[in-house]
Amino acid sequence: MSQKRVFITADHGLSVVYFLQSDVVSTLLNAGVEVVLLTDDELTERISARFARPGLTVEGLRIKQAEYFYRHEHHDTQWWLNFLCRAGGSRRINTEAMDAYIRQVRVEQRSFRRRTMYVPMRGLVEVLRRSSSARKALVQVQKRFTPNLYADLFDRYKPDMVIANTPGWRIDRYLLREAAQRGIPNTAAIVGWDNPSSYAIPGAPVQDVTCWSEKQKDELVLGADWPPERVNVSGIPSYDGYIRREWLIPRADYFKLHHLDPDRKLIAYACSFETFSPNIQNIEALERMINGDQFSAPAQLLIRLHPNHYMRAWPYIAAEREAIFQLEKEFPHIHVVSPVPLGGSLGYYSGEDMDEKSSMMAYADVFITVYSTMVVETTIHDRPVVSACIDAPGGGWNIPGKFSLALSEIGNWPTHQRFREAGAGRVAFDESGLREAVNAYLENPKLDADNRRAFVEQEITFTDGSAGRRTGEYLLSLL
Repeated sequence: MSQKRVFITADHGLSVVYFLQSDVVSTLLNAGVEVVLLTDDELTERISARFARPGLTVEGLRIKQAEYFYRHEHHDTQWWLNFLCRAGGSRRINTEAMDAYIRQVRVEQRSFRRRTMYVPMRGLVEVLRRSSSARKALVQVQKRFTPNLYADLFDRYKPDMVIANTPGWRIDRYLLREAAQRGIPNTAAIVGWDNPSSYAIPGAPVQDVTCWSEKQKDELVLGADWPPERVNVSGIPSYDGYIRREWLIPRADYFKLHHLDPDRKLIAYACSFETFSPNIQNIEALERMINGDQFSAPAQLLIRLHPNHYMRAWPYIAAEREAIFQLEKEFPHIHVVSPVPLGGSLGYYSGEDMDEKSSMMAYADVFITVYSTMVVETTIHDRPVVSACIDAPGGGWNIPGKFSLALSEIGNWPTHQRFREAGAGRVAFDESGLREAVNAYLENPKLDADNRRAFVEQEITFTDGSAGRRTGEYLLSLL
């Protein structure tokens, strides 16, 4: 292969894990491909120093300039185009997650202009969901919003391909549009488990995509008209480190780190779904059961806060964070761990604490969450999983003007449905059901083990730690 060069975008902390903390970039570099990684401008020096290798260059993605263009150049038009892309996926797939987003937009719009536009835009969603031609036309319409922020980078590096962490669902859309304008091939990597079912139509012309599984491939092909031959299944590189047990802290050290009692069973809880519902009711139920000795063995609770607990835009979620810390102060067998921020716009979604996450899952006697991606990650560690869906009073946040969902109503979202149908874990809708599920796993940790293994194979495809290499080799084949 003659000397090739690619751009890779990483505008999300999970993308840094996907590309740099796996074998993806190293596979490209080892084949002699030069990689220019575009990420948060505030973090370029830090990421460059941490992952330094010959052939790897780190540049800024100019996120602030891209956001300025979005806010000031026909903002309402761009906003509605993004809405249509996210909501307009074909009805050939499960649209429950997209439907919830549509309801959220209807409830939370305070602008008179947006409220007025909602009805015709909702009608356009129905057209998109029934028409492949309309969906393809939407991709083309968006090209008019190409700010040409990266002309100097394209001229300097002359990349042979752009590889993005989404097909233009995030701020990467502007880079992808500029690449398309220059005739440079675009490729997308699906980084998130629920991305193909929560988003839909690409925000820019993208020719190829690589994803986790045949399930995701179906969502891309049926939901957003990707040609099957342009959709590659190579697993999820971010999880290779789990499979190879590269990130595990020794159990004794991990328990000491969090002041855990090695003689008590460890119940781990990962907060999730806070955008739509509080989690505190699940946590308080667990606290009552632990302190009331209602489990079949003495237990302790380790709670992992969600990145959303640190988002300034959602003060009510931050208030839940403080309530959880207060429980830790009041009860000796409750402990809290916070995600570690990477910084900049990548925030608390980062790969800075993969050792923490991996160890929490590996040493949990029972792992509890609300259908989060960590149900997949935990089944990789072969630990029992319970999805706790106890409804908060009023169903959700119960805040005027804030869209909420009762946890009991979300079981048919695509990824949630697959978890349930696979029998990979238990679902609890009330305190007694949660107690029953946890006790069943404490008494028999191998319960549902076969279903867990089948679920992992269904969702990530390759369970031998080879996804990063396979993804890198696929990208090389495109070059």
